[in-house]
Amino acid sequence: MSTLPRRRPAALVASLLTIGTIIALLLTTALANSASAHGSVVDPASRNYGCWQRWGSDFQNPKMATEDPMCWQAWQADPNAMWNWNGLFREGVAGNHQGAIPDGQLCSGGRTQSGRYNALDTVGAWKTTPTTTNFRIKFFDQASHGADYIRVYVTKQGFNALTKPLAWSDLELAGQIGNTPASQWTPDTGGVSIQVPANAPGRSGRHIVYTIWQASHLDQSYYLCSDVDFGGSGPTTPPTTAPPTTAPPTTPPPTTTPPTTTPPTTVPPTTVPPAGRCTATYRVTSQWSGGFQGEVDVTAGATAIKGWTVNWTYTGGQQLSQSWNATVTSSGSTVTARNVSYNGALAAGAKTTFGFLASGTGANPTPTCTATL
Repeated sequence: MSTLPRRRPAALVASLLTIGTIIALLLTTALANSASAHGSVVDPASRNYGCWQRWGSDFQNPKMATEDPMCWQAWQADPNAMWNWNGLFREGVAGNHQGAIPDGQLCSGGRTQSGRYNALDTVGAWKTTPTTTNFRIKFFDQASHGADYIRVYVTKQGFNALTKPLAWSDLELAGQIGNTPASQWTPDTGGVSIQVPANAPGRSGRHIVYTIWQASHLDQSYYLCSDVDFGGSGPTTPPTTAPPTTAPPTTPPPTTTPPTTTPPTTVPPTTVPPAGRCTATYRVTSQWSGGFQGEVDVTAGATAIKGWTVNWTYTGGQQLSQSWNATVTSSGSTVTARNVSYNGALAAGAKTTFGFLASGTGANPTPTCTATL
């Protein structure tokens, strides 16, 4: 009996050391994963980045269940979704985001990474970041991949994030940038960052900001939900840090109505071009004083193609300033767009879309498409 009191403290110390070792190992693993991984929206924080930021050093605290219940359910579902806050991506989407990600699964990237991020689709009162309707998102890229493009969507006024799963039809484009190599991003601790201006007029209250980052190193697409409160106690003006020189024109779309752009449709064309050919359809998706945004759909013919080139000629002095999902060059009034590495090969009847920003006004041109077999 006299030895029992001496054994209990030893056992207790051993148990505490074991628990401490496990927690230290988890934290070490998390830091290692973060150091070698990718990126996310850090302001307004994406759902899993926000949960990691608030609770990563105290993730076993039972107070999370009452103080931050949406994060609590996400931690319980899969802690790796927070440790790997920078790995929410899919590969091989080829720009067809709406086709790859079903409604109700936008925040998890279509249940990517074997379902690791599924809890991020859960409907409920996620913590919000107060902001104004003229705002910027800050994207942090640990691996310095750069971007083919970053698109920022905002839910329409009337959307209820507390009761409705997020669908593509709930979103409107609020801002974007085109091809920006990492060398044009701002050096940041542990990587690089960039700010993307966005404008969501007519919004108030709780909304979801949905960001798509198309990384430049591979066909790797990131899908990120951030919860905001428009009209909250955020800054009255956007941050003063200027985006890179490849940012969209400084004149924003009109503030009286939201942009009319909607995510690209996934309905296949009803008419398939002849074998070995391709067609191109040009459209303007939004306009503002002195500029506009456009898209071109490229559709393969009755047989598969290995690449494509689209040409058109402007008659109103329009000038392109940015593009994404294509390599676009101009010679006078003639524009040539060629596929990039991940969207040149199209199956018979398949379609891809590229977009651009331009200045000027004028009639829409009729493009031609030449296929590489």
